[in-house]
Amino acid sequence: MAAKKKSARGRKQDRARVAKGQDYEVRYEAKKTGRSASAVKKAVKKVGNSRKSVEKRLGR
Repeated sequence: MAAKKKSARGRKQDRARVAKGQDYEVRYEAKKTGRSASAVKKAVKKVGNSRKSVEKRLGR
């Protein structure tokens, strides 16, 4: 049996989201946008976990 070819699809989809429950992701987004971690969490709660939407909400 041949091994299945792995794709990067899962990783790409994961990078397009901000996991509010993962502190390292919240800290990364806070540092990237220059905002506080609580501001990032509020933005995720307000607009959803799409990275583009969160960055737009935070003014980046």
